[in-house]
Amino acid sequence: MESVLNEQFIQNLRVSDSLKRIAFKVFAGERLFSDEGIHLYEKGEPGFLGMLAELVRTRLNDNNVYFIRNFHIEPTNICINRCKFCSYSHHFSPKKWDLSVEEMLAIVSGQDENMKELHITGAVHPEKDLFYYESLLRKIKSLRPNIHIKALSAVELDYVFKKARVTYEQGLKFLKDAGLDSIPGGGAEIFDEKIRNEICATKVTSEDWLTIHETAHRLGITSNATMLYGHLENYDHRIKHLSLLRDSQDQFGGFNAFIPLKFRNTNNELSGIQETSVIEDMKNYAIARVFLDNFAHLKGYWPMIGKPLAQLSLSFGVDDMDGTINDSTRIYSLAGVSEQNPQMTVSEMKSLIVEANRNPVERDSLYQVIDIGQ
Repeated sequence: MESVLNEQFIQNLRVSDSLKRIAFKVFAGERLFSDEGIHLYEKGEPGFLGMLAELVRTRLNDNNVYFIRNFHIEPTNICINRCKFCSYSHHFSPKKWDLSVEEMLAIVSGQDENMKELHITGAVHPEKDLFYYESLLRKIKSLRPNIHIKALSAVELDYVFKKARVTYEQGLKFLKDAGLDSIPGGGAEIFDEKIRNEICATKVTSEDWLTIHETAHRLGITSNATMLYGHLENYDHRIKHLSLLRDSQDQFGGFNAFIPLKFRNTNNELSGIQETSVIEDMKNYAIARVFLDNFAHLKGYWPMIGKPLAQLSLSFGVDDMDGTINDSTRIYSLAGVSEQNPQMTVSEMKSLIVEANRNPVERDSLYQVIDIGQ
């Protein structure tokens, strides 16, 4: 009976036959091909895409929207790389910093005992090495043994591993023994070497980014995945990126969530590029949710797009709002976004989710439920 009703519903949609065929596949839980993903980007209207994405979101996560109590440490913005899209590094930022170990430990010590996750990522400092970060992780764990440390993007890891002349596996095992629990998804940018040579030529390659994450997954270290969109890439590039992530997840597992990251054009060398519209942002969330059928969670990173649009993204497949942040990240505030002091109380986070007619669920870093409801 349900399949008959679904067929009637799809047939009554005022969209092309090609989009109806895609809708049939999504309703049936079938995987989309790359050309179908591109077709959704080119021809899918926001309402249609949102409907498909919400179907997938509900199938995977019911009406739940997750969040975590977390904070960031960004050790430095002194960087060996000069990525053209970056507003954060010392090459473009009006601010320059290099926190000492003592300053970082003081930040950790000053956090509420209910804090669940520490996110550490920043620039690739030429003088910081594998042993520096190993020591830092151990000191943090000695202060807060139960806090989950999500630290060092594949870009940072690639640099310190090569500097130490160790393999990815050796380096990750070394850091895991020191307290590394998971790694963030930054540095993926877009998986196309021609574009990477244009915007971040000295950064880790697409292949090596994937290899670092896949090695981590084999070692029991989970991670997230990202995609920077809205710069020089086109829809083909976005779907290629999503396809490579989906293939990796099929083979190795280990990705907790996917996070689309919007290019911001303030204080960087790509400032002549117009930023994507809200409609394009929501389309991108929805298509990612439909295409990445083996990713359990899609994150709306509110410090990047602001609280109102993050709330809107909950109608386009997003089921995770990241965390309370506690005014501890500057990566997007330096790029000119509205959230110049990004922080939310637990109460504010829950209210934002409830206002979108979703059920707020406080989680840990591995999406184990801590508390449900208002």
